[in-house]
Amino acid sequence: MHFQNHKFLTCNTYFDVNLLFLHLKHKEVSTPFKILSFQEKQKDKNSFSKELGESFKQWGFAGIRDHTINKELVKEVVSLFSDFFRLPDDIKEAYYRPDLGGARGYTPIKIETPKGGKNPDIKEFWHVGRSLDSNDPYRKWMHDNFIINEMPELSEKANILFSQFDDLGQSLLESIALYLDLEEDFFSAAVNKGNSVMRTIHYPPVQNNEIGERAGAHEDINLITLLIGGHKSGLEILSKEGEWQDATVEEDVIICNIGDMLQRLTNNYLRSTTHRVSASSLQSESSRYSIPFFVHPNPDWLITTLPSCFDEDRPNLYTESILAEDYLQERLKEIKLI
Repeated sequence: MHFQNHKFLTCNTYFDVNLLFLHLKHKEVSTPFKILSFQEKQKDKNSFSKELGESFKQWGFAGIRDHTINKELVKEVVSLFSDFFRLPDDIKEAYYRPDLGGARGYTPIKIETPKGGKNPDIKEFWHVGRSLDSNDPYRKWMHDNFIINEMPELSEKANILFSQFDDLGQSLLESIALYLDLEEDFFSAAVNKGNSVMRTIHYPPVQNNEIGERAGAHEDINLITLLIGGHKSGLEILSKEGEWQDATVEEDVIICNIGDMLQRLTNNYLRSTTHRVSASSLQSESSRYSIPFFVHPNPDWLITTLPSCFDEDRPNLYTESILAEDYLQERLKEIKLI
Protein backbone atom coordinates (compact mmCIF):
# COMPACT_ATOMS: atom_id res chain seq x y z
CA MET A 1 0.00 0.00 0.00
CA HIS A 2 2.76 2.43 0.91
CA PHE A 3 4.63 1.66 -2.28
CA GLN A 4 1.54 2.38 -4.35
CA ASN A 5 1.05 5.68 -2.55
CA HIS A 6 4.66 6.57 -3.24
CA LYS A 7 4.27 5.96 -6.97
CA PHE A 8 1.11 8.02 -7.07
CA LEU A 9 2.71 10.85 -5.15
CA THR A 10 5.74 10.92 -7.41
CA CYS A 11 3.50 11.80 -10.35
CA ASN A 12 1.68 14.46 -8.38
CA THR A 13 4.79 16.16 -7.04
CA TYR A 14 6.54 16.50 -10.38
CA PHE A 15 5.14 19.95 -10.95
CA ASP A 16 5.95 21.16 -7.42
CA VAL A 17 9.53 19.94 -7.53
CA ASN A 18 10.20 21.49 -10.91
CA LEU A 19 8.77 24.74 -9.62
CA LEU A 20 11.44 24.62 -6.93
CA PHE A 21 14.17 24.69 -9.56
CA LEU A 22 12.50 26.73 -12.33
CA HIS A 23 10.59 29.30 -10.29
CA LEU A 24 13.02 32.12 -10.98
CA LYS A 25 14.32 31.13 -14.38
CA HIS A 26 12.91 34.28 -15.93
CA LYS A 27 12.78 36.40 -12.79
CA GLU A 28 15.38 38.90 -11.68
CA VAL A 29 17.06 37.80 -8.49
CA SER A 30 18.26 40.02 -5.70
CA THR A 31 20.97 39.54 -3.11
CA PRO A 32 22.97 42.06 -1.04
CA PHE A 33 25.91 39.68 -0.46
CA LYS A 34 28.61 38.47 -2.82
CA ILE A 35 28.17 35.51 -5.17
CA LEU A 36 31.52 33.75 -5.63
CA SER A 37 32.59 30.98 -7.98
CA PHE A 38 33.96 28.00 -6.07
CA GLN A 39 36.28 27.36 -9.02
CA GLU A 40 38.14 30.55 -8.11
CA LYS A 41 39.39 28.80 -4.99
CA GLN A 42 41.35 26.40 -7.17
CA LYS A 43 42.89 29.32 -9.10
CA ASP A 44 43.76 31.61 -6.18
CA LYS A 45 42.77 30.34 -2.74
CA ASN A 46 43.95 33.49 -0.96
CA SER A 47 41.92 35.80 -3.17
CA PHE A 48 38.86 33.57 -2.80
CA SER A 49 39.17 33.47 0.99
CA LYS A 50 39.48 37.26 1.14
CA GLU A 51 36.31 37.81 -0.92
CA LEU A 52 34.44 35.16 1.06
CA GLY A 53 35.53 36.67 4.35
CA GLU A 54 34.63 40.20 3.30
CA SER A 55 31.12 39.09 2.36
CA PHE A 56 30.79 37.33 5.72
CA LYS A 57 32.15 40.39 7.54
CA GLN A 58 29.58 42.66 5.90
CA TRP A 59 26.54 40.39 5.73
CA GLY A 60 27.25 37.12 7.50
CA PHE A 61 26.26 35.52 4.18
CA ALA A 62 27.80 34.64 0.81
CA GLY A 63 26.66 32.81 -2.30
CA ILE A 64 28.66 29.98 -3.90
CA ARG A 65 28.20 28.99 -7.53
CA ASP A 66 30.11 26.43 -9.64
CA HIS A 67 30.18 24.24 -6.54
CA THR A 68 30.64 20.48 -6.20
CA ILE A 69 27.09 19.50 -5.19
CA ASN A 70 25.42 17.31 -7.82
CA LYS A 71 22.37 19.23 -9.07
CA GLU A 72 20.56 16.14 -10.37
CA LEU A 73 21.03 14.40 -7.04
CA VAL A 74 19.52 17.41 -5.29
CA LYS A 75 16.46 17.24 -7.55
CA GLU A 76 16.07 13.53 -6.83
CA VAL A 77 16.34 14.02 -3.07
CA VAL A 78 13.88 16.93 -3.04
CA SER A 79 11.44 14.96 -5.17
CA LEU A 80 11.60 11.93 -2.88
CA PHE A 81 11.27 13.99 0.27
CA SER A 82 8.33 15.91 -1.16
CA ASP A 83 6.65 12.52 -1.56
CA PHE A 84 7.51 11.62 2.03
CA PHE A 85 6.05 14.83 3.41
CA ARG A 86 2.77 14.06 1.63
CA LEU A 87 2.40 10.77 3.48
CA PRO A 88 -0.24 10.55 6.23
CA ASP A 89 0.80 12.08 9.54
CA ASP A 90 0.70 8.75 11.39
CA ILE A 91 3.30 7.30 9.02
CA LYS A 92 5.59 10.33 9.29
CA GLU A 93 5.27 10.55 13.06
CA ALA A 94 6.43 6.95 13.40
CA TYR A 95 9.87 8.43 12.65
CA TYR A 96 9.60 11.19 15.26
CA ARG A 97 11.82 10.75 18.32
CA PRO A 98 11.42 13.81 20.57
CA ASP A 99 14.03 12.41 22.97
CA LEU A 100 16.66 12.92 20.25
CA GLY A 101 16.01 16.65 20.01
CA GLY A 102 15.33 16.43 16.30
CA ALA A 103 18.84 15.09 15.66
CA ARG A 104 17.59 12.31 13.37
CA GLY A 105 14.43 11.50 11.52
CA TYR A 106 11.21 13.49 11.39
CA THR A 107 10.12 16.60 13.28
CA PRO A 108 6.47 17.67 12.86
CA ILE A 109 5.06 21.12 12.12
CA LYS A 110 5.05 23.71 14.91
CA ILE A 111 7.72 22.10 17.11
CA GLU A 112 10.87 24.17 16.55
CA THR A 113 10.56 27.71 17.91
CA PRO A 114 13.05 30.54 17.31
CA LYS A 115 15.22 31.43 20.30
CA GLY A 116 13.27 33.96 22.35
CA GLY A 117 10.23 33.57 20.10
CA LYS A 118 6.67 32.69 21.14
CA ASN A 119 5.27 31.12 17.99
CA PRO A 120 6.62 27.82 16.58
CA ASP A 121 7.66 27.62 12.94
CA ILE A 122 5.20 26.43 10.32
CA LYS A 123 7.47 23.76 8.89
CA GLU A 124 8.24 20.06 9.14
CA PHE A 125 11.64 18.54 8.45
CA TRP A 126 13.81 15.44 8.28
CA HIS A 127 17.37 15.19 9.61
CA VAL A 128 20.19 13.05 8.22
CA GLY A 129 23.47 12.97 10.13
CA ARG A 130 26.89 11.37 9.96
CA SER A 131 27.08 7.57 9.85
CA LEU A 132 29.59 6.12 12.32
CA ASP A 133 31.15 2.71 12.83
CA SER A 134 29.65 0.61 15.61
CA ASN A 135 32.70 1.11 17.86
CA ASP A 136 33.16 4.83 17.24
CA PRO A 137 33.38 6.77 20.55
CA TYR A 138 31.26 9.58 19.11
CA ARG A 139 28.26 7.27 18.95
CA LYS A 140 27.36 8.31 22.48
CA TRP A 141 26.51 11.71 21.01
CA MET A 142 25.53 10.88 17.43
CA HIS A 143 22.70 8.48 16.61
CA ASP A 144 22.06 6.16 13.68
CA ASN A 145 20.14 7.57 10.74
CA PHE A 146 16.57 6.39 10.25
CA ILE A 147 15.58 4.41 7.17
CA ILE A 148 12.14 5.23 5.80
CA ASN A 149 10.59 1.81 5.29
CA GLU A 150 8.07 3.14 2.80
CA MET A 151 10.84 4.69 0.68
CA PRO A 152 14.09 2.75 1.23
CA GLU A 153 15.81 4.27 -1.82
CA LEU A 154 15.69 7.68 -0.16
CA SER A 155 18.25 6.84 2.54
CA GLU A 156 21.04 5.96 0.10
CA LYS A 157 20.59 9.13 -1.96
CA ALA A 158 20.33 11.30 1.16
CA ASN A 159 23.57 9.84 2.54
CA ILE A 160 25.38 10.61 -0.72
CA LEU A 161 24.12 14.19 -0.66
CA PHE A 162 25.19 14.50 2.99
CA SER A 163 28.74 13.50 2.01
CA GLN A 164 28.86 16.05 -0.80
CA PHE A 165 27.68 18.80 1.54
CA ASP A 166 30.19 17.67 4.16
CA ASP A 167 33.12 17.91 1.72
CA LEU A 168 32.07 21.35 0.50
CA GLY A 169 31.59 22.63 4.04
CA GLN A 170 35.04 21.50 5.12
CA SER A 171 36.57 23.11 2.03
CA LEU A 172 34.88 26.43 2.77
CA LEU A 173 36.14 26.26 6.35
CA GLU A 174 39.67 26.11 4.91
CA SER A 175 38.98 29.43 3.19
CA ILE A 176 37.57 30.92 6.39
CA ALA A 177 40.70 29.81 8.26
CA LEU A 178 42.89 31.63 5.76
CA TYR A 179 40.77 34.75 6.07
CA LEU A 180 41.30 34.65 9.85
CA ASP A 181 45.08 34.29 9.35
CA LEU A 182 45.01 30.73 10.67
CA GLU A 183 46.57 27.62 9.22
CA GLU A 184 44.46 26.39 6.33
CA ASP A 185 43.79 23.09 8.10
CA PHE A 186 42.82 24.77 11.41
CA PHE A 187 39.28 23.34 11.30
CA SER A 188 40.17 19.97 9.77
CA ALA A 189 40.63 18.01 13.00
CA ALA A 190 37.72 19.88 14.58
CA VAL A 191 35.11 18.85 11.99
CA ASN A 192 36.41 15.56 10.56
CA LYS A 193 33.65 13.77 12.51
CA GLY A 194 31.49 16.78 13.18
CA ASN A 195 27.94 16.42 14.43
CA SER A 196 26.64 17.99 11.20
CA VAL A 197 23.07 17.50 10.02
CA MET A 198 21.35 17.80 6.65
CA ARG A 199 17.81 19.08 7.05
CA THR A 200 15.19 18.71 4.34
CA ILE A 201 12.42 21.20 5.07
CA HIS A 202 8.83 21.33 3.88
CA TYR A 203 7.05 24.62 4.45
CA PRO A 204 3.37 23.76 3.86
CA PRO A 205 0.76 26.21 2.56
CA VAL A 206 -0.04 28.81 5.21
CA GLN A 207 -3.61 29.79 6.07
CA ASN A 208 -4.44 33.50 6.21
CA ASN A 209 -5.31 33.33 9.90
CA GLU A 210 -2.30 31.17 10.85
CA ILE A 211 -0.14 32.47 13.71
CA GLY A 212 3.61 32.34 13.18
CA GLU A 213 6.00 32.32 10.24
CA ARG A 214 7.48 29.59 8.10
CA ALA A 215 10.74 30.21 9.95
CA GLY A 216 10.81 33.02 12.47
CA ALA A 217 13.75 35.38 12.86
CA HIS A 218 16.76 33.43 14.14
CA GLU A 219 20.49 32.79 13.94
CA ASP A 220 21.98 29.37 13.26
CA ILE A 221 23.71 27.42 16.03
CA ASN A 222 26.63 25.87 14.17
CA LEU A 223 29.87 26.98 12.46
CA ILE A 224 28.49 27.60 8.96
CA THR A 225 25.33 26.64 7.08
CA LEU A 226 25.02 25.68 3.41
CA LEU A 227 21.59 26.11 1.85
CA ILE A 228 20.08 24.66 -1.33
CA GLY A 229 16.73 26.10 -2.34
CA GLY A 230 17.49 29.77 -1.80
CA HIS A 231 16.29 30.57 -5.29
CA LYS A 232 12.70 30.24 -4.17
CA SER A 233 11.54 33.52 -2.65
CA GLY A 234 11.01 33.90 1.08
CA LEU A 235 14.48 33.99 2.64
CA GLU A 236 15.27 37.40 4.14
CA ILE A 237 18.28 38.64 6.09
CA LEU A 238 18.44 41.50 8.59
CA SER A 239 20.87 44.24 7.61
CA LYS A 240 23.04 46.12 10.09
CA GLU A 241 20.61 49.01 9.66
CA GLY A 242 17.76 46.81 10.91
CA GLU A 243 16.06 46.35 7.54
CA TRP A 244 14.91 43.01 6.11
CA GLN A 245 16.44 42.34 2.69
CA ASP A 246 15.53 39.69 0.16
CA ALA A 247 18.18 36.98 -0.23
CA THR A 248 16.96 35.29 -3.40
CA VAL A 249 19.70 33.73 -5.55
CA GLU A 250 19.96 31.93 -8.88
CA GLU A 251 19.03 28.26 -9.07
CA ASP A 252 22.58 26.91 -9.03
CA VAL A 253 23.84 29.06 -6.13
CA ILE A 254 24.34 27.67 -2.63
CA ILE A 255 23.89 30.20 0.16
CA CYS A 256 26.45 30.00 2.97
CA ASN A 257 26.10 31.83 6.28
CA ILE A 258 27.88 32.18 9.61
CA GLY A 259 26.56 30.36 12.68
CA ASP A 260 26.78 31.26 16.37
CA MET A 261 29.65 28.85 17.07
CA LEU A 262 31.89 30.66 14.57
CA GLN A 263 30.70 34.00 15.94
CA ARG A 264 31.72 32.89 19.43
CA LEU A 265 35.07 31.53 18.22
CA THR A 266 35.91 34.87 16.55
CA ASN A 267 34.67 37.06 19.43
CA ASN A 268 31.94 38.46 17.14
CA TYR A 269 34.44 39.44 14.43
CA LEU A 270 32.36 37.27 12.08
CA ARG A 271 28.75 37.69 13.14
CA SER A 272 25.83 35.32 12.83
CA THR A 273 23.20 37.28 10.90
CA THR A 274 19.51 37.13 11.80
CA HIS A 275 17.37 35.68 9.01
CA ARG A 276 13.88 34.31 8.45
CA VAL A 277 11.64 32.64 5.89
CA SER A 278 8.49 34.62 5.28
CA ALA A 279 5.72 34.28 2.74
CA SER A 280 3.45 36.72 0.96
CA SER A 281 -0.22 35.83 0.61
CA LEU A 282 0.46 34.43 -2.87
CA GLN A 283 3.57 32.45 -1.88
CA SER A 284 1.85 30.97 1.15
CA GLU A 285 -0.64 29.15 -1.06
CA SER A 286 1.97 26.60 -2.16
CA SER A 287 4.57 24.41 -0.51
CA ARG A 288 8.21 25.46 -0.26
CA TYR A 289 11.17 23.06 0.00
CA SER A 290 14.80 23.71 0.92
CA ILE A 291 17.83 21.77 2.18
CA PRO A 292 20.15 23.46 4.67
CA PHE A 293 23.29 21.64 5.82
CA PHE A 294 24.48 22.67 9.28
CA VAL A 295 28.24 22.23 9.64
CA HIS A 296 28.98 21.32 13.26
CA PRO A 297 32.33 20.56 14.92
CA ASN A 298 33.12 17.29 16.65
CA PRO A 299 31.08 17.02 19.87
CA ASP A 300 34.18 17.20 22.10
CA TRP A 301 35.71 20.24 20.36
CA LEU A 302 36.31 23.06 22.83
CA ILE A 303 35.06 26.42 21.56
CA THR A 304 37.67 28.88 22.82
CA THR A 305 37.95 32.46 21.59
CA LEU A 306 40.80 32.85 19.10
CA PRO A 307 43.66 34.84 20.71
CA SER A 308 43.94 36.95 17.55
CA CYS A 309 40.33 38.15 17.98
CA PHE A 310 40.71 40.03 21.27
CA ASP A 311 43.12 42.48 22.89
CA GLU A 312 43.10 45.41 25.35
CA ASP A 313 40.92 47.48 23.04
CA ARG A 314 38.61 44.62 22.18
CA PRO A 315 37.90 42.50 25.26
CA ASN A 316 37.06 38.82 25.08
CA LEU A 317 33.26 38.50 25.24
CA TYR A 318 33.43 34.74 25.84
CA THR A 319 35.93 34.19 28.63
CA GLU A 320 34.64 30.71 29.42
CA SER A 321 35.23 27.94 26.86
CA ILE A 322 32.48 25.44 26.15
CA LEU A 323 32.32 22.04 24.47
CA ALA A 324 30.52 22.04 21.14
CA GLU A 325 28.09 19.36 22.38
CA ASP A 326 27.22 21.35 25.51
CA TYR A 327 26.65 24.48 23.46
CA LEU A 328 24.42 22.54 21.06
CA GLN A 329 22.32 21.08 23.86
CA GLU A 330 21.83 24.53 25.41
CA ARG A 331 20.54 25.91 22.14
CA LEU A 332 18.30 22.92 21.39
CA LYS A 333 16.53 23.61 24.68
CA GLU A 334 16.15 27.28 23.77
CA ILE A 335 14.47 26.45 20.44
CA LYS A 336 12.27 23.80 22.09
CA LEU A 337 13.60 20.76 20.26
CA ILE A 338 14.39 19.15 23.61
